[in-house]
Amino acid sequence: MTDRSPLAPTALPDLPEVAGVTRRVARAQYKTWDRCDLTYVELTPGTAVAGVLTRSKCASPEVDWCRAALVLGRARALVVNAGNSNAFTGDRGRHAVEGLVARVAQHLGCQPSDVFVASTGVIGVPLPLDKTEAGLSAAFDAEPCDWIAAAETIMTTDTFAKVAVTNAVIGDPSTGSGQAVSLVGIIKGSGMIMPDMATMLGFVFTDAAVDPVWLQAALSAANTKSFSCITVDSDTSTSDTVLAFATGTAGNVAIAHEDDPGADAFRAALDDLCLQLAHLVVRDGEGASKFIRIDVGGAESDESAHRIGMSIANSPLVKTAIAGEDANWGRVVMAVGKAGEPAERDRLAIRFGETQVAKDGLAVEGYDETPVAAHLKGQDIEIGVDLGLGEGRATVWTCDLTHGYISINADYRS
Repeated sequence: MTDRSPLAPTALPDLPEVAGVTRRVARAQYKTWDRCDLTYVELTPGTAVAGVLTRSKCASPEVDWCRAALVLGRARALVVNAGNSNAFTGDRGRHAVEGLVARVAQHLGCQPSDVFVASTGVIGVPLPLDKTEAGLSAAFDAEPCDWIAAAETIMTTDTFAKVAVTNAVIGDPSTGSGQAVSLVGIIKGSGMIMPDMATMLGFVFTDAAVDPVWLQAALSAANTKSFSCITVDSDTSTSDTVLAFATGTAGNVAIAHEDDPGADAFRAALDDLCLQLAHLVVRDGEGASKFIRIDVGGAESDESAHRIGMSIANSPLVKTAIAGEDANWGRVVMAVGKAGEPAERDRLAIRFGETQVAKDGLAVEGYDETPVAAHLKGQDIEIGVDLGLGEGRATVWTCDLTHGYISINADYRS
């Protein structure tokens, strides 16, 4: 197993139970490894669900299944397979998904459309239904597990379990009617990361009562500020999936409109949780040694700023320079110029950390590289770009590119 990322959190948060959510894990043995690789989550009847899914034109049958099931907005179970993505597997892959959800639906006495599924791993290998069914049988009989065990079971090349928690008060606290609710998330992802929708495999669970249509709008909005603002290697997976489940067990009056009491608080908590999870993925980028924040301002629009930020974040030259702690800000200029977005050379300004390195299309007068070099020796790196054209702004996050990324992916299938 790859060594734990140097950017991993030093401590795990305290994770509360979410009423109406029961987790179990089992060994389906999709690969020859000594670990659990099937996660089964049972959800109380009446659970609302929302999701954001990959835009890949080669999406897995699991993604297709979830996309169709999300229309109904209800869920009773989630199954996550690690070690086999089941993508690009034709009818065999589709039949495996149909067999999996039928087995769970029979076990729970629910509709197959109430069962959600996600798989991650090697592309092009059909999910072996016999192993899946054996894993499900073991999971049905297993003792419930904690959040960490579930997060570890969905991992592939991840080096640490990724979990996050937030909370909110739903209702009107000023009248004493506020109800505290919890949101807990688990996620996996380390490589093949530039979601352009959601990210990798991520799952959010809350005891709040939330209308599924409103939950979908809230999750989609949270995604645009978190998962769709990260990249490790510019590659969008065939299997990227984020699902949010709201069990409604907290007893609050269901949130269904923006002006409902507690709607703002719930949105803020969901935004925070999604951003925490997105950052954890970047901090576990394959081979990563630097966590990089890129702020772009002064663009013609927020969308333009985002595209410029991603051009910088995805540049191998920028990422390798930062890995080598080389203050080569000219590579940032290059990445801005190639983005295909409105930019004027003689208005461009760039900073590393708190140090302005270029302004009005030139290196700043008396530029001293010493503080920039010192900044690049740290683990948390900041790059700022100002286009000087308008009010558009965006923030994206990435990691550096080291030889570790090559080593991991050269040996991925072996």
